[in-house]
Amino acid sequence: MKGGILILRKIISTVALLLGLVLCILPQTSKSSNDLVYIVPVEDTVEKGLYAFLERAINTAEENGADAVILEVNTPGGAVDAAAKIGKLLSDSPIKTVAWVNNQALSAGAYISLNADEIYMVPGSTMGSAAIIDTEGNAADKKAQSYWLAAMKTAAEQYGRDPKFALAMADENIDLPELGAEKGKLLTLTAEQAEEIGYSEGTVTTKEELLKKIGLESAEVRSVEESFAEKLARFITHPVVVPILLTIGSLGLVVELYSPGFGLPGFMGLSSLLLFFYGHTVAGLAGYETLLLFALGIVLIVLELFLPGAIWGVLGVIAVIGSLFLASGNIVHMTISILIAIVVSLVVSILMVKVFGKKMKFLRRIILTDATKTEQGYVSNKNRLDLIGMEGVALTDLRPSGTVLFEEERVDVVTEGSFIKKGSKVKVLKTEGARIVVRILE
Repeated sequence: MKGGILILRKIISTVALLLGLVLCILPQTSKSSNDLVYIVPVEDTVEKGLYAFLERAINTAEENGADAVILEVNTPGGAVDAAAKIGKLLSDSPIKTVAWVNNQALSAGAYISLNADEIYMVPGSTMGSAAIIDTEGNAADKKAQSYWLAAMKTAAEQYGRDPKFALAMADENIDLPELGAEKGKLLTLTAEQAEEIGYSEGTVTTKEELLKKIGLESAEVRSVEESFAEKLARFITHPVVVPILLTIGSLGLVVELYSPGFGLPGFMGLSSLLLFFYGHTVAGLAGYETLLLFALGIVLIVLELFLPGAIWGVLGVIAVIGSLFLASGNIVHMTISILIAIVVSLVVSILMVKVFGKKMKFLRRIILTDATKTEQGYVSNKNRLDLIGMEGVALTDLRPSGTVLFEEERVDVVTEGSFIKKGSKVKVLKTEGARIVVRILE
């Protein structure tokens, strides 16, 4: 009897222990199955199109209740204004953001990484060298440098990183010889150096190692890839591509104005400008009001061909240029791009007319290359050399122009400047085309 009771107690104890273990495991298993991580690539040049892509990716992660967004960074840098918007996007996101530097995070890429909650790097990767430069590759003005240094410092401080290293990435005057950035050189951190100074939470080789480091090794992993429209938008909004598109657009329209009908130049010009607006619209920089303003400008320019006065053409050009500035979001870059387009268009137009005008069949259709020459029998006015030395009588007062009778021919003449009365005798001194000069005979 006692033996049976003991066995029953052991069974109950064992069942209770198993139930306790199950209850302990269930919440953890449930939580693990609900973890969600998004991996988003940050590659190539940083431009406004990248911001639009990252905004969509983070919004998607927020809508699906993701636990973290991992940015796989591999970029040489890019536009400062785009990087600033991306940095704010990451800072404002309620989701945990992790920058995984997979090769390089230079310039704007370093700034984006510093705005993430955590940074991890693969062995052999680098981060830093974030000096701000202009479109010609020279150091930017003091105002722009001051803004960028403040932005780098703030990005480091908001996540408890020592700001002096962030400043050394952007200012070559900061001396950090222990990290290979003595005065005159920008700081670029290796994976080991970044981990040593607290700019990296760890060095990992694989995605699995990274997920384990951030405590989400059992999470569902989803990747966000760029759509074709977003890739096209990133290409079109590249600082180098914008002036090329504007140049092709302006040159095509200029050639089309001097061509009969509507042909290839006009199609290329309009296509380039429409591509420009399409890319900036997808990137979230241009709205429908910008497209309407551009369309209005084109209509006004066309009206200039049919209406008197230059006001319609001037208003059309102003509307088109205004729409370009509205779509850009960066007045300085757009001003430079428009100036490049104007200069290149003028140079190419001159070369087409002066150098290739007689050689290219297409240009011969829009450029007048023939000339009427006297040697070929063409004269614009009859030259009256036969009248030189002849005498006649003024049929009217010459004030100083009038009519003179030479033998039986009435001829319009002018004097040397003096007044000659009607009936006076005159003599032809010289002829200049249709201009016959006479002098009174004493």
